[in-house]
Amino acid sequence: MHDDSAPWRHPEFRRGAKEMTGIALGIGAWGLVTGVAMVKSGLGVGLSLMMSVLVFAGSAQLASLPLIVAGAPIWVVWATALCVNLRFVIFSAQWRPYFAHRSLRQRALLSFFAADLNYVLFMRRFPEPRPAPEQWPYFWGAVVVNAGSWHLMSVAGIFLGDRIPPEWGLAFAGTAALLGMTYSLLTDRATWLPAVLAGCAAVAAYALPLKLNMLVAIAAAVAMGMVIDHSRPLRERLGVS
Repeated sequence: MHDDSAPWRHPEFRRGAKEMTGIALGIGAWGLVTGVAMVKSGLGVGLSLMMSVLVFAGSAQLASLPLIVAGAPIWVVWATALCVNLRFVIFSAQWRPYFAHRSLRQRALLSFFAADLNYVLFMRRFPEPRPAPEQWPYFWGAVVVNAGSWHLMSVAGIFLGDRIPPEWGLAFAGTAALLGMTYSLLTDRATWLPAVLAGCAAVAAYALPLKLNMLVAIAAAVAMGMVIDHSRPLRERLGVS
């Protein structure tokens, strides 16, 4: 029996860390780009560090930065960040069978460190939605590598932002890394359809001001995901694959 209060002693902690290590390079590259973007947007080192630590969501950071710089109304900034992070509502619902028995403090801590790739790796490791002792250490093993690589490179980008020449093309490198990670997650129709629909919606609504086309794309993807998710029980009852 492994001590639940010390998950790092469990073999699954090392397994989670090891499996996350394979994709930590892409996470770090995106963190570096985000750190540089925050400084170059005019936030300053102090506010950039605060945002990096307290807003543990790179996509929300990058989506809100141009709105802040453009002087968009605060409700637009909040609405954009909320919509970008709506996917975590779905992730939380999927994690509920595994961690609903945990204390409120533990669940709150888990929710702060929840991330896309943590979710993907966890569901691959534990496809059956029932709690098991090894799930908690596995989750935190992946978190240590994921959050560590993100924050380390984000802080590096913040302090080095003014010294990194734009011709290095870090924005393109970060985008390429993110696209590569995203492509690796598109494994079936349930993931491909929302992704394709989101891309088409973003292009179709590109003319909207304040980058509101991102909100349109997110709403389209979430709607498609909900349709697919709610249609699965019906297909199973009908015996349709």
